[in-house]
Amino acid sequence: MINKRLLIKNLLAHNDENSFYDKKRKLNIGEKEGKAKFLKHICALSNSNPANNSYIVIGVEDEDNKIVGVDFFDDSKIQNLINAYLANPPMVQYENIYFPHLPKGKVVGLVTIRPNAEITSLRKNIWKYYGGSVFMRDGSISMPKVYDIKIKDVNSDIVKTIEKSAQNNIKLTLDSVINFITNEHKNLESHYQVFKEQFIVCWAGIKQKKHDKTFYSRVDIELINEQVKLFYSALDQVEITYTEDVFTIVEYVPLGLQNKNKYYPLEKVTITFQPNGMYSVATNLIFEAPQFNKITLHHIYNTNNTILQKLQKNQQLNEDEDGDLRNLPATYMICYLNGFHEAKDKLDQAKPLLKNYDKDVYELYKATIRILRKIKYN
Repeated sequence: MINKRLLIKNLLAHNDENSFYDKKRKLNIGEKEGKAKFLKHICALSNSNPANNSYIVIGVEDEDNKIVGVDFFDDSKIQNLINAYLANPPMVQYENIYFPHLPKGKVVGLVTIRPNAEITSLRKNIWKYYGGSVFMRDGSISMPKVYDIKIKDVNSDIVKTIEKSAQNNIKLTLDSVINFITNEHKNLESHYQVFKEQFIVCWAGIKQKKHDKTFYSRVDIELINEQVKLFYSALDQVEITYTEDVFTIVEYVPLGLQNKNKYYPLEKVTITFQPNGMYSVATNLIFEAPQFNKITLHHIYNTNNTILQKLQKNQQLNEDEDGDLRNLPATYMICYLNGFHEAKDKLDQAKPLLKNYDKDVYELYKATIRILRKIKYN
């Protein structure tokens, strides 16, 4: 079983960017350019490694390999994006890897690309790349190429050595469990559960009883063996259940108008552990958008537009407008889900303004975009 944190360290320590490994300061698949570049690198790494995994490490400075981290990213539908834009797509997995020195909520992203036996190409145009394009790795650069011969396997032995040196051991596992409970979350209720005598899942949060169910807020869930964060949120409510073989996470999101929120189920993640040392993760979007009175929505939508205009003009907000601003991201999302299609454009316009205005408001914006991304790629 590979310890993903060790794997990242080995990749950074022993290799410059090459034909099986790339690194990025951050990943932005919310914009067309960032999405296109990501797809190009996936295509190139898959084509250049027909017989072994290849990797993209996200959250690392390019010049000195300093690990700075990125926000927790739980887009479980990233494979849907790959399938939509690439012909003969590889299997792609994005994981959030814990590093002790990073600030709370920051992780290193690890993208694992598992190739297939075919040449991968762009299925359709995106940004400045044309449908039908084939990319390969030329050293550390992803380049368009024309190939009519079978690609040679030159990296398998190197990658196997790196992965072998990243194997987990008992000491790493025990140290990680103790650190999770006693250091990372010493002020929160923490638990661990062992599955199939091999896998350890730890979770922590503020426990709340509602009717016959138990919920957690400020939740952090980690698969200790691989140093993979399965879930992290400072905002949402989470229901956790488990059996002898299965660990289940159901995420709820607060939505409503004028500070009258209800919790709606968003996504269900089921992790099934098997006796042969394998596990599988199944993710299902279970969200149903709440519907509101259109007249009320029009009024609130126009109020949000007025606040957005004031921010664009650098005008001071009064106390009531400042309060409404904190609901602006979620309100625009509700409007969008109720047929106000232009609300998504307004939300995009608000991004730099909210980032400059207030850190807490910007965190609410990012939480809203995360929900929209899940719905879109589903």
